[in-house]
Amino acid sequence: MTADQDFSDIYDTFHPRILRYLTRMVGPDEAEDLSQEVFDKIHRGLTRFQGRARLSTWIYRIATNTAIDKFRSPATKYDQLHTSLEDEDHPASAEVSAAQDVAAADQLVIRKEMRGCINEFIDKLPTDYKTVLILAELEGFANKEIASILDISLANVKIRLHRARVRLKQSLQAGCDFYYADGQTLACDRKQVQISSKPPK
Repeated sequence: MTADQDFSDIYDTFHPRILRYLTRMVGPDEAEDLSQEVFDKIHRGLTRFQGRARLSTWIYRIATNTAIDKFRSPATKYDQLHTSLEDEDHPASAEVSAAQDVAAADQLVIRKEMRGCINEFIDKLPTDYKTVLILAELEGFANKEIASILDISLANVKIRLHRARVRLKQSLQAGCDFYYADGQTLACDRKQVQISSKPPK
């Protein structure tokens, strides 16, 4: 198998995953162009890959560094990282009654609203926290793999991940009122921002 064939297999295997990851990191408008940049780097560096890390870890390290370089670019300002979760498939059963179909549709709407709410607050986290949270919670990497991707210690990964989760929980508690719709489905309402009626000094 030639190097070009190796790269073709890598591209076919990893491009959908990296595109999804970059969409979560930088948003859909930038993800496609950035993914091409990532795979250009992978193609150029493939002959130097020595297998000291897992191939997926090496590829995600390139993708993460490329995204972070984009954030730091003076030509482009990113105040937020944009994340998105894939829509879930909820096939309807022909045997389900009309009333159950309506209830299921309502629950689906609530779940989508919950994802949107959580994604919005993830967007507002500092870049280091967003990155480690996306890698752990959305991409499913173990802490040891995240340490290799980010080139930091395992202890540092654990600290960042703990702080990211605490910060996200605090933000959600401050910005949302949580309740159970119909007594069983978790839902949230955004808290209203109170505007002071006092004139500015």
